[in-house]
This record gives sequence, C-alpha cells and structure tokens, in this order.
Amino acid sequence: MQSMKKQDIQTALNERKGWQVWWRLLRPHTLTAAFVPVFIGTMLATLQEPIHVGLFLAMLFASILIQAATNMFNEYYDYVRGLDTEHSIGIGGAIVRDGIPPKKVLALAVSFFGIAMLLGVYICIATSWWIALIGLISMAFGYLYTGGPYPIAYTPFGEVISGFFMGTVIIGISYYIQTLSITSEVIIISIPVAILIGAILLANNIRDLEGDKENGRKTLAILFGHKGAVTFLGMLFGTAYLLIVLYIIAGLLPIWSLIVFLSIPKPKKAIQGFANNTSPLEMLPAMKFTAQTNTIFGILLGISLLLQLLIPITF
Repeated sequence: MQSMKKQDIQTALNERKGWQVWWRLLRPHTLTAAFVPVFIGTMLATLQEPIHVGLFLAMLFASILIQAATNMFNEYYDYVRGLDTEHSIGIGGAIVRDGIPPKKVLALAVSFFGIAMLLGVYICIATSWWIALIGLISMAFGYLYTGGPYPIAYTPFGEVISGFFMGTVIIGISYYIQTLSITSEVIIISIPVAILIGAILLANNIRDLEGDKENGRKTLAILFGHKGAVTFLGMLFGTAYLLIVLYIIAGLLPIWSLIVFLSIPKPKKAIQGFANNTSPLEMLPAMKFTAQTNTIFGILLGISLLLQLLIPITF
C-alpha cells in the first residue's frame, strides 16, 4: 500500500527518473529568487555607469549556487529530522522517493558552497573584501535556515530572514560590486522584491501547514492558520505592487516600472488556489503561481530600469 501511495505521488507530481532527479534536487522553481535580485541590482547600477559583465556573471552564479545549496541542506535536514517521507507532497523528495543517499546530498551542498566561495574571492579581488564578510554571513544563514540546533525555517522568522538576505542583501551587493557604492534608494527599492521572496516561503509553509504542525514547527502559516495565512499572503502581494506605485510617485523608479502590473494575474491565481484548496497536492499550482509572481515581477522591474536607460522619461 505504501509503495502504491509513493507511486501515486510521483505520478501526480510528474516526477521522472534519470537526470530529472538531480534537477528536482536543485528545486529549480526557487532559483529565480536568486536570479531576480542580481538582475535588479545590476540594472540599478546601469543607471549610474556601464556594468562589468564578469562581475555580473560571477555574482549571478554564486547566488544561484548558494540558493541551490540551501535547498539541498533543506532536503537533507528535513529528512534527518523526519519531516520528509516518501508520502510527503512537494518538490523535495530526492532522498525519500528517488533514493539519492543523504550524505551525497549533503556533500553536493557543501561543494556548491565551495564553488560560490571561489567566485566570491574573484568578486572581492575586483571590488572589496568586505563582500567576503557579507557573503559568509549570508551562507551561514543559508545553512542555518534548516541546519543547526534551532533551524530558522521552524520559526515565524523564516520569511523575513529569507526575504532580507535573498532580496535586500543580494540586490545591495549586486549594485555595490558594479558601482563601489551603496545608497538608501537601492535598499528601499529592494523591499518589494524581498517581500515577494518571503511570499514564496510563506506559500510553501501554507502547503505544509498540517505536516509542519505535527512536527512541532512554529511557522507564520501555523500561527495564522490556513485562512489567515492566505489573507496575509494577499497583503504581501498587494504591498509589493503598492510600493512600486509609491516609488514612481516619489521619483525612485521610472514610470516604466508600471509594467510590473502585467504580472498581476499570477498572484490572483495564487490566492484563489490557496483559498479554494486545503490539501497539499491541490495547493501545488498556487505555490507555482507564487514563485512565478516573484519571477515575472522582478524581471519586469529590471526591464523597466533598462528601458529608462534606453528611453528616459522624466516628469
């Protein structure tokens, strides 16, 4: 019976063997949360001076590697603590359903961190060694998100910390390595992106609410309950879009940034999906729409900055 349940889950999730097992281990739907902040920070820098392509690529790959490694630490420690089983719903399952040895997942995560550190050395040599300190702190929090004796993911602070490091910090570093400066405007502009990255984590926790509750986690989704968490998710979406309007009025962003509103159908579908469903499997599309919101919103925001560079509009 358990074998059948496992097979049913793999069929429902369209999980296939071969190289796709390793692709799922990376949790590709989360990797755009690493790309978007680097893209936006770099596009903000282009408004000041031409970008250094080598630094952009190094920052991009380092950010993606750290995110992928964080996902693997998550996979490993959720398995070790018994949170993930072969019947768990979600993209995580390389260990419990696909049979990848846990130590191999852990070793791969550490190796990704190592490669990211080498890229960081290149960035530091070209810019400032202060970047090394910030990078090491970010990597430490990536590990501590699910690793260590008191995992951040098991607390109500997961969304805030993830949004801060993956949104604000990465945007700030991406801007700094191009301009060797940082401004309050860059930090302020990073806030909507940080909010939407936090929303991805909240969406994941809404899906896993019941299982997390049984395992003693204290996430925001558990504290708010399903209905309250969905309402809060909607508030996060609304705040991100509202901030764009306010930033345009304040002159922090160009009028071109209104194109981010083209992404609005995605958060609408996410909220509807969470509001109308309660089982983890049924909520998977809503999770996908939440991740797509961050991706499309972020890419459009970055494009709006590029458009302002190419076709400046001032009032």
